[in-house]
Amino acid sequence: MRLIFLGPPGAGKGTQATRIVEKHGIPQLSTGDMLRAAVAAGTPIGIKAKAVMDAGGLVSDEIVIGIVADRIAEPDAKRGFILDGFPRTLAQAEALDVMLESKGLPLDAVLELRVDQDKLVDRIVRRAEEARAAGQPVRKDDDPEVFKTRLEAYNRDTAVVAPYYAKRGQLTAIDGMKPIDEVTAAIEKALAGH
Repeated sequence: MRLIFLGPPGAGKGTQATRIVEKHGIPQLSTGDMLRAAVAAGTPIGIKAKAVMDAGGLVSDEIVIGIVADRIAEPDAKRGFILDGFPRTLAQAEALDVMLESKGLPLDAVLELRVDQDKLVDRIVRRAEEARAAGQPVRKDDDPEVFKTRLEAYNRDTAVVAPYYAKRGQLTAIDGMKPIDEVTAAIEKALAGH
């Protein structure tokens, strides 16, 4: 099962991806984690990425796609994977499609968690309060100002990715404002048969 999770920060992608990982035994792939691992392992693409980062530049889409290609070739991803928060741009979506097609690995589903963005800030503030009350660390991105900046970046750069997959008939919208278990049930229903 090869999946992409789309949706703004705070929509619950990470929570839902964790549940799919547990149920289906496929890895959740974060481009940040993959990038750090490739650099640490000294892979050819990791060496390229390190040179760009050391020079203070942003890693190109070509390098990111190369890192994704290397990662999905690893044994734990043979049965599938979840790309969470990637692709972030239209160019990345197009490059990902070309790479997956070249490997004969079509996507099974692209799931978009749709949420009321005005209510997301309240959700983030509540999540931070709950973490504090439980004596747990508060995530850096649960600061309302940091979150608003991330949301603006999502709306500017990433929101165009969902219509791209919709035009290809691959997008399934999920109401991310429902309780967590209901969102999971909707996702499982969307994935039935994959």
